[in-house]
Amino acid sequence: MIADTSTWFTSWFDTPYYHILYKNRDDIEAHAFMDTLTNYLNIPENGTILDLACGRGRHARYLNKIGYDVTGVDLSENSIAYAKKFENHRLKFNVHDMCKPYGKQFDAVFNLFTSFGYFDDDADNLNTIKAIKATINEFGFGVIDFMNSEYVIDNLVPEEVKVVDDITFNLKRYVKDGHIIKDIEFTIDERLFSFQERVRAFTINDFENLFKKADVHLLDVFGDYKLRKFRNNASERLVMIFK
Repeated sequence: MIADTSTWFTSWFDTPYYHILYKNRDDIEAHAFMDTLTNYLNIPENGTILDLACGRGRHARYLNKIGYDVTGVDLSENSIAYAKKFENHRLKFNVHDMCKPYGKQFDAVFNLFTSFGYFDDDADNLNTIKAIKATINEFGFGVIDFMNSEYVIDNLVPEEVKVVDDITFNLKRYVKDGHIIKDIEFTIDERLFSFQERVRAFTINDFENLFKKADVHLLDVFGDYKLRKFRNNASERLVMIFK
């Protein structure tokens, strides 16, 4: 078995298998969300955006394409190395720990597609909110796009098999110690690989407490990528806008 030996997200996200498993993500939906969100926030023409935990940069690249000056940061060196192939004078990528302020301010900081709640130390979740606050300018906004944990738990698929690029991924999902966990196993050339995704099952109340501790103000809460009203048991997403 090839098991992760460090923080789960640094090992799993840095493998090519993570990108294979999730290769069919809906880019059309992601692009439409970026159009809707930037229009709603009224980010100025040529405005600056930090894509926090950007992965391989799919959101950052589109935001740059529609006219923004974008910086994408992620802890995964492999993901950033891939994203750097798309850099231009208004699109940059860097390795960065999102618990720490970036050292520059932006018109908006986006943390998208449930890229929050990974840390074993709760203090790091609060530090991330504080870092976002420090990284938005006087007129800027922070955005966290998280899963609606209540909806996810109510609709959890305990076991699933997905075949992608001739790799059979065996997935098991469950809730334990306040985390939504996904165990991932697959075999390549008779070698068993085993990884785990583990995300804190934060609710809107949990985020409100974090925001209060970080001294930021929650302005809007939406339940999907069309920015419709958030409903606790029915919305798939938890999109929060704050400053």
